[in-house]
Amino acid sequence: MSARIRLKKFGTKKRPYYRIVVMDSRAPRDGKTIEELGFYHPIEAEDKQIQFNAEKVRTWIDKGATVSDTVRDILNKKNFSLK
Repeated sequence: MSARIRLKKFGTKKRPYYRIVVMDSRAPRDGKTIEELGFYHPIEAEDKQIQFNAEKVRTWIDKGATVSDTVRDILNKKNFSLK
């Protein structure tokens, strides 16, 4: 099984919000998650848009989980280094 850190969509039409989660790379977008790491609310104010547990993200990356391009951009907005 290869783990992937990616977004899981919630909310309603035109009011989305996302959870940053660890999932099996073969699972569907809204399928079963392994662990939730944070959230992303694109509609909120800038300071409330992104929250995540950096320690858990670092742990999963060290275990070999890959990060989706969108989540990588979100983490870079908060100056989180993936290296």
